[in-house]
Amino acid sequence: MSEVTVSGNEMGSACMTLPQAADYLGMAIATLNRWRCHGEGPMYLKIGRSIRYRKSDLDEFLNSCERKSTSEVHM
Repeated sequence: MSEVTVSGNEMGSACMTLPQAADYLGMAIATLNRWRCHGEGPMYLKIGRSIRYRKSDLDEFLNSCERKSTSEVHM
């Protein structure tokens, strides 16, 4: 994973572009696009025609995916 550089940090709400967010999560851009269309995945911002992801939202999403066992039910 490459280092993501963001500017304009404000209380942990740094925004990333779609490619940066996909790289940060280790996912394909197409996966993030599909999740957005289906209302799944991390929260995102729609600013004009641009999609942005807050690092804090990506981290929260990753934490929500944490499991201890394969038998745990995802809520």
